Amino acid sequence: MKKSTLKTEWDLTLLYKSISDPQIDADVQAIEKACADFSKKYSKNNTYTTDKILLLKALKDYEKTLTIVGSSKPYSYPALMRDVDSTNTKAQSKMNQVLNEVTKSMNNMVFFPLALGKIDVSMQKSVNADSKFEKYSYFLNSLWKKAKYQLSEDVEKVLALKSMPAHQMWVDTQAKLLSLQTIPYKKKQITLSMASVLIPELPKQERVALHKLVRAKLKEISFLAEAELNAIVADKKISDELRGLTKPYSATILEFQNDEKTIESLVKAVTNNFPIAHRYLKLRAKVLGYKKLHPTDMGVPIGKIKSKFTYEKSVAIIRKTLSKISPQYEQIFNDFVTDGRIDVYPRKGKRDGGYCWSGYNIPTYILLNWSDAVRSITTLGHEMGHAIHGEMSKTQPILYKSHTTSVAEVASTLFENFIFDEVIKELPEKEKIIAIFERLSDSVNTIFPQVALFNFENELHNTINTTGSMSAKDMAILMNKHMSAYTGSICEFEEDDGYKFVRWNHIRYFFYTVSYAYGQLISTALYNKHKQDPTYIEKINQFMKAGESDTPENIFKAIGIDTTKPEFFVDALKSIEQDITELEKLVAKKKK
Repeated sequence: MKKSTLKTEWDLTLLYKSISDPQIDADVQAIEKACADFSKKYSKNNTYTTDKILLLKALKDYEKTLTIVGSSKPYSYPALMRDVDSTNTKAQSKMNQVLNEVTKSMNNMVFFPLALGKIDVSMQKSVNADSKFEKYSYFLNSLWKKAKYQLSEDVEKVLALKSMPAHQMWVDTQAKLLSLQTIPYKKKQITLSMASVLIPELPKQERVALHKLVRAKLKEISFLAEAELNAIVADKKISDELRGLTKPYSATILEFQNDEKTIESLVKAVTNNFPIAHRYLKLRAKVLGYKKLHPTDMGVPIGKIKSKFTYEKSVAIIRKTLSKISPQYEQIFNDFVTDGRIDVYPRKGKRDGGYCWSGYNIPTYILLNWSDAVRSITTLGHEMGHAIHGEMSKTQPILYKSHTTSVAEVASTLFENFIFDEVIKELPEKEKIIAIFERLSDSVNTIFPQVALFNFENELHNTINTTGSMSAKDMAILMNKHMSAYTGSICEFEEDDGYKFVRWNHIRYFFYTVSYAYGQLISTALYNKHKQDPTYIEKINQFMKAGESDTPENIFKAIGIDTTKPEFFVDALKSIEQDITELEKLVAKKKK
């Protein structure tokens, strides 16, 4: 591809002409009208819950309405503008306006899935046996499964209204407190987030000293995290008990659309195989030349990769990779780099990090902050996995065009593996071992500490639910207990290291990180199957097109990945262990 054909900034005119384009308001008004029309027709007349003919008609009308209501276009445009220019106050204002108006309108649609959930069992069986409802079968059965735990419409509204003061406002206050904290470093004050960026790059003595200042600050302000976590866990307990959910993680797994036994098998398999992580960390200590690992050693690079990957060079590598795997993937990628759907380089006011923005009836966009490092090209590979997954899911009907949280990271980590295979060929021998080590480090960190955190959360919730509260000191002790379980004796934690919980944001959103481990292990299995048989790409395509049309278990079972069998996760972990064995051989060879 010629360099001149590459666009490195978003072309948002694919959405609207400008922030003042009258079409934005016209599209919002269309959403408002569609919601109002549907509500007027069905909110006061629920005969469709007892009559199959009327139910089928209502479902068709709902699907038709969703093709208008489901468009994220009017919100996406100002949101994307803001993300590349935080000073754009017009975009921020427009985004807030659109979000408020659309949310208010969509609240008028809430009655419908709640009403469907109350359809009696005899009619459910009749509907499931009727071929005319085949298209809506998974949608309806998902609602009926969740309906067991739903309350009356009035109570659901109360729970929704109290979620802000009982949960989100606590979390936001804690985040604000953290953002205001500074610690001394080289005669100036730096934020905690800045310290986190600096620590892995510093010599050991300096990083340990800075780490101690960070943890001392976290301990100092842990009084709010103590109150916050006790409050939001207690609030969750109230909601769970009202719904009849008996385990702290049940609500999350229900939202993921997973089978609870599958996630429990995953957690058990990883926990029982923490020695794999111990073995990796011992190898890390050996390569770094340490007898023991300090917590700050966990993210320290084992060496420096000097090879540069410009955006133009990386585009060529990714095109070459995808062309060998699937011409369809290559074409999708070409459209992204030539149509202005990747914003590549960092600039003042642009949001940090990277993400993929996908939605119904809009082009998919990718945000990057390119640095020419290996991490830049693997990040692009990761986000292209999300993007291709999103694009291929659009072949599904409107009800199934998305995909669940637990499935979301499968495609992204799979594509990282595909791209890395080509990247490693570009590196000189002395840098290959560094890249392989860091790649394995990513895999280990995506699986083991995330499950350790799940175990921490589970014990935290059970303890607070039983005793009524926990002190910050006890939370810190609990954090160290579960982090030590996954690291083993090679890593030495001091008591105050446990105050890491104060700023680990994921625990505020309850058991979310288990989805990372789930996605990593499944993508590893998919990658290995493709490596053994390139024609397996047809099965991968089947998954990529599935969207949200079935449970994650059934989607993967259909392509030969049976996650309902506990041994699946054990076998997937063996693949990680084999990678460690190969790396041990490389390290031994290098030392000779």
